[in-house]
Amino acid sequence: MIVVELRKLFRRPRTWATIGVLNALPVLVAVLLVVTDLAPRPGEGPPFLSAVLSNGALYPLAALAIVLPLFLPIAVAVVAGDSVAGEAQAGTLRYLLARPAGRTRLLVAKLVAVLVFVLVTVLVVAGVGYVLGATLFDAQPAAGTSVSGTSLSSQELSVRTLLAIGYVAVSMLGVAAFALFFSTLTDSPLGATMGALAVLVASSLLFTLDAASPIAPYLPTRYWLAFVDFFRDPIHWRDITRGLALQGVYVGVLLAAAWANFTTKDVTS
Repeated sequence: MIVVELRKLFRRPRTWATIGVLNALPVLVAVLLVVTDLAPRPGEGPPFLSAVLSNGALYPLAALAIVLPLFLPIAVAVVAGDSVAGEAQAGTLRYLLARPAGRTRLLVAKLVAVLVFVLVTVLVVAGVGYVLGATLFDAQPAAGTSVSGTSLSSQELSVRTLLAIGYVAVSMLGVAAFALFFSTLTDSPLGATMGALAVLVASSLLFTLDAASPIAPYLPTRYWLAFVDFFRDPIHWRDITRGLALQGVYVGVLLAAAWANFTTKDVTS
């Protein structure tokens, strides 16, 4: 069933169109940087964007930072929100559940498909960023510079980049868990997507308010940009570990709630 769900997801033109549109912004930003030769000052704009003119090897990280606050969560929420609610809206969910596989197995298959989509999407964004950095900018794969100003060897830069990509993927699993949970509550994919995005927008807004500081460490978007800490010397693990733990809690609780709701839900469509 997992193979069937993966085939169904990646054979849809909509899936690849979503990934393509997601990469349009990093491509546009790269072209503008090349044409104008102007980058934001350090500390302004997405992380690493100010450094790509001198080292294009950092553009995969800048590309992830460009899409992370808004466009990447939207793409993940759209796919995860459609996973169960889309079947209900199309009238195929009841027929899927008529198979001997059972609801738990179907939900697990949907979950695995969403997880693979998250990983593929993050890797594609990073891959497109690498190609852009290598072709449009002066890539220097032999060495790099940390956020702290110290030099990083080629191996250190590669390892830290992979760690950052993995961290961003884990952060997006929290978005997928929210959308999948809402997808089991409604027969509307749009409603499930909007529910997940509403939570994330509220989290981002609350994070900017001083009055919400007591709950700030527990907001789902709080540690999304902590992947930058992989490029400090030494690596600052505090926010990274907190971000991983927080996403783990959200994913675990939301998936358990989605399973509890889906396995007891009265499916009529």
